Amino acid sequence: MSDLPRKAVTRTAKLAALPLGFAGRATWGLGKRIGGKSAEIVGRELQQRTAEQLFKVLGELKGGAMKFGQALSVFESALPEEVAGPYRAALTKLQEAAPPMPTRTVHAVLAERLGADWRDRFQEFEDKPAAAASIGQVHRAVWEDGRDVAVKVQYPGAGEALLSDLNQLSRFARVLGPLIPGMDIKPLIAELRDRVSEELDYGLEAQAQRAHAEEFADDPDVVVPDVVHQSEQVLVTEWMDGVPLSEVIAEGTQEQKNRAGQLLTRFLFSGPARTGLLHADPHPGNFRLLTGEKGEWRLGVLDFGTVDRLPGGLPPTIGDSLRMTVEGEADAVYDMLCEEGFVKETVDLEPEAVLDYLLPIIEPAVAEEFTFTRGWMRSQAARVADPRSPAHQLGKRLNLPPSYLLIHRVTLSTIGVLCQLGATVRMREELEEWLPGFVAQDVEEEADLAAGPADEGVEEAVAEA
Repeated sequence: MSDLPRKAVTRTAKLAALPLGFAGRATWGLGKRIGGKSAEIVGRELQQRTAEQLFKVLGELKGGAMKFGQALSVFESALPEEVAGPYRAALTKLQEAAPPMPTRTVHAVLAERLGADWRDRFQEFEDKPAAAASIGQVHRAVWEDGRDVAVKVQYPGAGEALLSDLNQLSRFARVLGPLIPGMDIKPLIAELRDRVSEELDYGLEAQAQRAHAEEFADDPDVVVPDVVHQSEQVLVTEWMDGVPLSEVIAEGTQEQKNRAGQLLTRFLFSGPARTGLLHADPHPGNFRLLTGEKGEWRLGVLDFGTVDRLPGGLPPTIGDSLRMTVEGEADAVYDMLCEEGFVKETVDLEPEAVLDYLLPIIEPAVAEEFTFTRGWMRSQAARVADPRSPAHQLGKRLNLPPSYLLIHRVTLSTIGVLCQLGATVRMREELEEWLPGFVAQDVEEEADLAAGPADEGVEEAVAEA
């Protein structure tokens, strides 16, 4: 019944062939350089050929291979345009679809998890999948009460395939490094592997989605479909139409892109504050742009299989350090990073150097509004990737505590999507509203004091009545 792994040896062979192909192209590149081509031109050609092979293989497989591909695809905007252009369409396809599992397998899973009379639960059920992802595929249907629903069916053997693929990919993570300048691939694969058990648990996913659906039920900007039914390997949620963010990126108007970018930023920072959960899979396939009753654009959010549980919201350290970086308080930022474990005791760094390293990351937070572009993303990636740059040397010496790993990846991934959109966003506005510590405490206290007399007047009026 297990259609996902096909034959484990076949999957392993496909993945194992990747580094061999990379090595072959390196030899080809050396020949080109001997023949007179510059190192820069040859490097870009190698990067392009490597990326084409990687995403071709990842697109043919589900499991961890595709999960890794989706995580990597949001950083496409960091690549040089002449390299990224030829396979951008392949990345978009990877974000939205994967080869479907046979209808007989879908029916078998539904019969096992919903009962032999599973068809009685639906007024209609479309055998052709509406979407396919790394561990499951989605079918459109009409539930027994008449609601349009999305039925997510987990691939049999998904867990084994996820772990097998990610273990295989981790063995040659170093070879994949040049694909995304400035990004360490190995921790990304390790973190994806650590999250496998959570993503396979549709009970946890249903719990996280229900929490978001309840909190955002009357929200004017964000829509989260509610959970209709959940059992092992099957998750039924309300159906949501709308324009996939990948289509907005490719064909949307600038107004749509700006609105999508603003709402994505708002959801990223408001979610943990409102639900205690961080949606941790922000690739374009998980978002839709919807039209409201009055014609306004709203953001639809899907797939809560990967979340970071933050009961107190985002750590105040993030907001405090961002605020102090903006204000140029190098020593205070350095002391805080040391205290939180970002700087190891054995490492001695110049506070000003740390500030210089962080400043480009928070550039969008300084301006009233900031336009995210692929060019900006490429310049930041190139800056960190250049072994001669202080930023590269500093980046290798900083330490990211485990509790911040997922937050860091989600933030970088979201910035990657904003750059793909080319969106102009008022990020500072969202940070001031939702990020603890970003607004100085004395400013908040002044605001409370300003509101105080009015509140006291209300209390007195109530007492007199």
